[in-house]
Amino acid sequence: MRKALLGAAAAAVFALLAGVAAAGCGGEAGKCSAEGGNYHIALPERAAAAPVVMFLHGYGGSGSSVLRNRSLVEGLTRRGYAVIAPEGLRRDGSGPQSWGFGPFTGGRDEGAFFAAVLADAAARFGTSKSKTVLAGFSAGAFMVHYLACRDPAAFAAYAPVSGAFWRPQPERCAGPVRLLQVHGWSDEVVPLEGRVLGGGRFEQGDVFAALQVWRAANGCTSHAPDRAWSAEGLLRRRWDCGPRAGIELVLFDGGHTLPEGWAELMADWFEDLLAVR
Repeated sequence: MRKALLGAAAAAVFALLAGVAAAGCGGEAGKCSAEGGNYHIALPERAAAAPVVMFLHGYGGSGSSVLRNRSLVEGLTRRGYAVIAPEGLRRDGSGPQSWGFGPFTGGRDEGAFFAAVLADAAARFGTSKSKTVLAGFSAGAFMVHYLACRDPAAFAAYAPVSGAFWRPQPERCAGPVRLLQVHGWSDEVVPLEGRVLGGGRFEQGDVFAALQVWRAANGCTSHAPDRAWSAEGLLRRRWDCGPRAGIELVLFDGGHTLPEGWAELMADWFEDLLAVR
């Protein structure tokens, strides 16, 4: 009885996503399993060969909470994207859900897990295996940076929001990479300059220092951006350093949050990349 009630509640949550096809794999609505863990998925009207945005939740979040963000999910599915939201592991086995990156390990090869999720979704729903973006917020954004650093070819592009590396940050990363860094100018949880946590045991890194690592990975010849502009309240910088080697920084007037219109911003950026591929 309890399982039936939980299933009905989950179904009601996904029914709230009007216009979004929240797909399931049996059991809890919208929840699928791949080697290494579980994920949730919302599909556009046409799932066949649909590009994929895999969005990683923040510390203490969940894949199901990502799909409850209507602005994010509907903004992407309207553009023809499938949205995949994997589940992080519980920190130390019983704590909040998060990801294994940098100074934090979760006992799972996150890159292998994400690859398994992409393959499972492609097999079940026909989503694209190549037009893929790994995005994430906060702890999810940290994970995006570390995977892109280790294996830039794992996804076609990367789109972290409100997160970079932890110190000591990687001295160098593999490349080239396509990366869209979005960050709130007044973020106090993950400040642009970083901060010290855990009584000095941990230190969030500086976003601008991370960008320097990415420019080196992309073989950029100058730290100066190729284009600098502002539009619609956003401060933007772009470095074009060769094929598949593009970096963009977008700063918005806000704190530790996913900014309004991020889905459309990210889709425009990714589609511009595909157009010049």
